[in-house]
Amino acid sequence: MPFLLEFARDPMTVGAVAPSGPALARVATATVPRTGSPVVVELGPGTGAFTAVVQQRLDGRGRHIAVELNARFAQRLAARYPAVDVVHADAIALSEVLARRGLEYADVVVSGLPWAAFGDGRQRDALAAVVAALPPDGVFTTFAYVHARWAPPARRLLRSMRSRFDEVVVSQTVWANLPPALVYYCRRPKTDGDAGV
Repeated sequence: MPFLLEFARDPMTVGAVAPSGPALARVATATVPRTGSPVVVELGPGTGAFTAVVQQRLDGRGRHIAVELNARFAQRLAARYPAVDVVHADAIALSEVLARRGLEYADVVVSGLPWAAFGDGRQRDALAAVVAALPPDGVFTTFAYVHARWAPPARRLLRSMRSRFDEVVVSQTVWANLPPALVYYCRRPKTDGDAGV
């Protein structure tokens, strides 16, 4: 019940009453390479629904950094996944988190952030931080609940992603998740001059 408790304490940063399920975790982390030594950043990992799958895909390779704003989630995650570099920080500070580790970019950013709970400015700043942290061939994935896909915050996020990435592909609906969700795969981040936002 820790997830529900944290949602009750701060619904604007937790954003859901239950963690994502295994089916959604597999779809959302499909861009994590199974070869090489990638730098993978997880934003808003919560209780670790995606963390376990990222760790399985990396299989001891590369670096896995999890950026979590909720201190209690961050503490639990660090204890549960000692191989993961868990950082108690805001996703907007992603560039500084990477710089403190001697990294310029992340190859993949996987987000569990509650985008629909963010206001316009916070949504824009968090997405800008993601774009700034990716190299030209970097990939960003995030998800949305199907029932909320047409709500103004979700539509605003999709417009913003399409203006900041050359390609945004939408997965098939993950019906096995509760509630059903879909994943956005965003590739080839645009430079500031290219982005239309």
